[in-house]
Amino acid sequence: MSLRHRIATPEGKRRYVRALFATIADRYDFITVALSYGQDRRWKRRLIAMAAPQPGARALDLATGTGDIAFALAAKGARVVGLDITLRMIELAREKSTNGARGGGRPPERLALLEEARFLVGDMLALPFAARSFDIVTTGYGLRNVPDLSTAIDEIGRVLAPGGQVLSLDFNRPANRIVRSVYLAYLTIVGATLGWVLHRDPDTYRYIPASIRQYPGAEAVARMFEARGFTRVRSYPVLGGLMTIHHAFRT
Repeated sequence: MSLRHRIATPEGKRRYVRALFATIADRYDFITVALSYGQDRRWKRRLIAMAAPQPGARALDLATGTGDIAFALAAKGARVVGLDITLRMIELAREKSTNGARGGGRPPERLALLEEARFLVGDMLALPFAARSFDIVTTGYGLRNVPDLSTAIDEIGRVLAPGGQVLSLDFNRPANRIVRSVYLAYLTIVGATLGWVLHRDPDTYRYIPASIRQYPGAEAVARMFEARGFTRVRSYPVLGGLMTIHHAFRT
């Protein structure tokens, strides 16, 4: 069965994504840097700056991976929960905390944030938190990967307090057909090469362009947020519109 058909249904995508991220977890930090030509950290810093978390703010980072955004929020004084469906991702995030707690010449702000971030295994489609539990919800490369985008947005809205904000960084699906074709071809070639080199499976990172083909695109995602009661919904193009940061507020 082709990759496209394997992720064509919500249940098929759920199974595929869980298996995929368990496979790539130990390479995840390298891949995000490699595919972004080192720009990933800069994009995440921009997201954090837009969130402008106040000390003591309650923050939830979904699809936290190895914790980059969660740690950055905690460094600003937020009390953060990082959640991911993949156990190995959470183990790696906790290892970063443990290594930081042991010192090793890390700056004081890194040591201080360790008490403000905790990491849990959980599903974005059924968040294990009470309603109105958070002031900020963030996600990096999370919404594109969920089996049911509408349910994920509903869950984000449920756990946000009134006036709370959500910020999402992700690949975009360019509206221009030519740009989209070139972009997806590039990701397919690079992904296949990295998949073969790192995992001996060229399909491993071909999932990225395959998921983008299914993704509704930045403007459609913004409209989904609005339809579910979010206000001040904005889409900020990144990398010439090949990536997007969404920013919205809960009423």
